[in-house]
Amino acid sequence: MNKIKVGILGATGTVGQRFVQLLQGHPWFEITALAASTASAGRSYGEVCRWKVSSEMPPLVRDMTLEECAPGLDCELVFSALPGEVAGPIEEDLAEAGYFVSSNAKNHRLDPDVPLLIPEVNPDHIPVIEHQRRRRGWGRGFIVTSPNCSVTQLVLALKPLQDSFGLTMVMVTTMQAISGAGYPGLPSWDILENVIPHIGGEEEKVETEPLKLLGRLDSDEFQQASIAISAQCNRVNTVEGHLQAVSVRLAREVEVDAVVEALRSFTALPQVLELPSAPRRPIVVREEVDRPQPRYDRDEERGMAVVVGRVRECPVLDYKFVVLGHNTVRGAAGGSILNAELLVAEGYLRP
Repeated sequence: MNKIKVGILGATGTVGQRFVQLLQGHPWFEITALAASTASAGRSYGEVCRWKVSSEMPPLVRDMTLEECAPGLDCELVFSALPGEVAGPIEEDLAEAGYFVSSNAKNHRLDPDVPLLIPEVNPDHIPVIEHQRRRRGWGRGFIVTSPNCSVTQLVLALKPLQDSFGLTMVMVTTMQAISGAGYPGLPSWDILENVIPHIGGEEEKVETEPLKLLGRLDSDEFQQASIAISAQCNRVNTVEGHLQAVSVRLAREVEVDAVVEALRSFTALPQVLELPSAPRRPIVVREEVDRPQPRYDRDEERGMAVVVGRVRECPVLDYKFVVLGHNTVRGAAGGSILNAELLVAEGYLRP
């Protein structure tokens, strides 16, 4: 197939760099535009970008000229890694101009006409794009969003439990890596030898976004899932990989072996379609008493799987377990790329 031309908004930031890395050699997408702030526009990517990803900066992008985040980009699809302070109107302007926007930003996640998408969880929400176009008067463009990084891994672990047994209550405590704060992140004085029990706006996202993701689309309207979620979010001294301690109450009584099997056997549409970025196993279950751990398990399935361990009975709710996800891969750039791949497979994006 001919490759689809893609641009990256906020290309010099932490998530923007991860987009650049993951799109190298992609079978369906080709980077043809990089965009950043007005102050950086007109300069080369290699000159402006302080490359922080472990691999080398790809030579193909080093000499590309940064452009402004506005219509006129030489691409059809844009991946947005913009900060929430500026993302909203920029993404709307591009969608109105006919671009397909796959956003990692928070601004449009809860809009009533925008899919908040995890391809393994709610691909049936995609048709709301047509309602979005009609409602906003956009002929060709649209916006699709991916969830907060912690929400992505949590909901991937909750989905097979909801499908198999029903869910009524979730309690989650997150231990989130410093890369989730972007570069340069937190001052070393604050985070070294420390845990910070507050991340601005994070608990609200973890308590609300899953209800849209695990809900249903009914006649162009989202019906929220009836699940009570309580979250406590902490910043910890790890670089990448968010760890979560989760307790759940199920709608019916089941044995622990059934819970483990539901998690381990879970597959969905991206695996059936064999999308390029889809993990072969969306959920990897570890049996060791002390796993998963960020250092050892965050790169499972190229960082696109979530890893679950310590599945056991909970004396307060029903069951409890630990979930790990790579926050800048599956929880950010990789998730948005997988969203775009599903849109290609479903016919919403074409070369």
